[in-house]
Amino acid sequence: MPPKPTGALLTKLRGLMKSSSHVTKPIQAYIIPTGDAHQSEYVAECDQRRTFITGFTGSAGTAVVTETEAALWTDARYYLQGEAQLDSNWKLMKDGLTETPTMSSWLCKVLPMGSQVGCDPTLMSHELWKPLSRDLKSCGHSLVPLSENLVDLIWDDQPLPPNSSLLLLSKKFTGYTWPEKVSQVQSKLREKKAVAFVITALDEVAWLFNMRGSDIVYNPVFFSYAVVTLKDVHLFIDPRRLEPAPVLQHLHVNSNMENGDEVTEVKTHAYDEIWTYVESLVKKEEGKIWISEKSSFALADLIPKERRTFSPSPLAKLKCVKNKAEIEGMKLAQVKDAVALCEFMVWLENEAPKGTVTEVSAADKAEEFRSAQKDFVSLSFDTISSVGPDGAIIHYKPKPETDRPVTTDQIYLIDSGAQYLCGTTDTTRTVHLGTPSPHEQDCFTRVLKGHINLCTVIFPNTVKGHMLDALARTSLWEVGLDYPHGTGHGVGAFLNVHEGPCGFSSRVTLTDIPLEEGMVLSDEPGYYEDGSFGLRIENCMIVVKAETKFSYRNKPYLTFEPITLVPIQKKMIDPTLLTEKEIAWLDNYHSTILTIVGEELKAQGKNHVYAWLLKNTQPLG
Repeated sequence: MPPKPTGALLTKLRGLMKSSSHVTKPIQAYIIPTGDAHQSEYVAECDQRRTFITGFTGSAGTAVVTETEAALWTDARYYLQGEAQLDSNWKLMKDGLTETPTMSSWLCKVLPMGSQVGCDPTLMSHELWKPLSRDLKSCGHSLVPLSENLVDLIWDDQPLPPNSSLLLLSKKFTGYTWPEKVSQVQSKLREKKAVAFVITALDEVAWLFNMRGSDIVYNPVFFSYAVVTLKDVHLFIDPRRLEPAPVLQHLHVNSNMENGDEVTEVKTHAYDEIWTYVESLVKKEEGKIWISEKSSFALADLIPKERRTFSPSPLAKLKCVKNKAEIEGMKLAQVKDAVALCEFMVWLENEAPKGTVTEVSAADKAEEFRSAQKDFVSLSFDTISSVGPDGAIIHYKPKPETDRPVTTDQIYLIDSGAQYLCGTTDTTRTVHLGTPSPHEQDCFTRVLKGHINLCTVIFPNTVKGHMLDALARTSLWEVGLDYPHGTGHGVGAFLNVHEGPCGFSSRVTLTDIPLEEGMVLSDEPGYYEDGSFGLRIENCMIVVKAETKFSYRNKPYLTFEPITLVPIQKKMIDPTLLTEKEIAWLDNYHSTILTIVGEELKAQGKNHVYAWLLKNTQPLG
């Protein structure tokens, strides 16, 4: 499929950049971020402004339009996709390469002195706005907030904001009621000596109130803001969503319950009233107001600098450390998912040799098997179903115009996941339905060694994720190979499949926190040869206590427990590259799968799938 033609759109946008009807002064550059007003990783269709103006559909990237040029910055996951989807009007900036200029240095180079650079301040976080403004100022330019979004003005068929119904979760799934969670946040407020916390991240609002929505595809969230003070809690949301009686009852806990001093009623406001509420909060309350620096510049800037407490959100950590009920739910979700994926593998091995399976039909079939499982809600992201060279496109999404047949002579990679009421899954398996080459086996085995190396490490409880990232790469590094993405991310409990602030990456950020018992993360090293194949092995795993012979200075030690329960294809492995310890890990992992998933398959009457599982979990030797 050819790239989207963007010449006419850029002409219209450049006209608005000079129009006195829409800008106070003409601007010489306009920045279009990917995110929405909540800085979400994935955004609703109505907020896909960067995709609309560029034609590039990747989940990460920032577009910049000047009077004569247009450029898009994106990371290594999307280099190939960017090259394929951008037309000749756009310059692809491969973020992360030493020869690629930063956005600010590029603007300083191409703009005339004294230029105005415009941006919608609701779409850029405060933590990104301030350094960009500083960099531009250093070379004589200004970053200016615009009251109107210029892309919206030329997007004639822009979809309306979604307004999905709300799903209410019981304590069986969440472990805590929302009043108990509010009480936890209020304790954090007192520790921070702040009077209020402004919540802008959609998954944090959903987690706090034990509610879910579907405003963003695959992410069970809903457009909202919240504010927790030392005395009460406020929810900003479309009032129509509060009309069903169960929702109102959920947000108004019976005051006769034994809640002690807990808040038992949520004060509700219209979604757009967050702006006037924060302004009034500044005026009526004395003391610090806590807001994450990841919140939009527009909202954070309403709080005077001397009144702001800029710290990572307390909900981010509360949310990523799963409680007992959430852990049980996450494990149950993995069993459901394993049943579906084992069914899928049986189907794939039977049907692909007939020449009737394609990337698209395989993705659809995997979803069909998942949707048959109890408490299935949706996928957790677009399924990456890729054959041969498409597997080298790290975030490839199959479409009719790029659809390839799944054959017996090329590697097939499927990265997929689901949302169940009890938890979220994310699994990648790479298989060959014929005979893999020695080179493919060598590369795959090195990816597996890295996967095992990370999964089995024992570490003190002060360690952060970036300190472990290299463990997954060393076997690849030994032969001069690597992969251009992080090794893992946090996973939500029936929430966003990518959840901060924990993860494994070579990048060190200020928001990195030590790994803690109860966190759920992915372990997903890979290897990609452009034009040939892609390899990745991904499991979700829980941080658990480790038993050690010693305890240096009484520090607790931790390790990981894999909870994904899908066999790793043995024909892709070169056993001569594995140590005895690695073979023992794989055999034990497969034995665990057979025990847990095997029982569920038999309970569901899927005896033919059980027979496949029995064969594919035999010891490697």
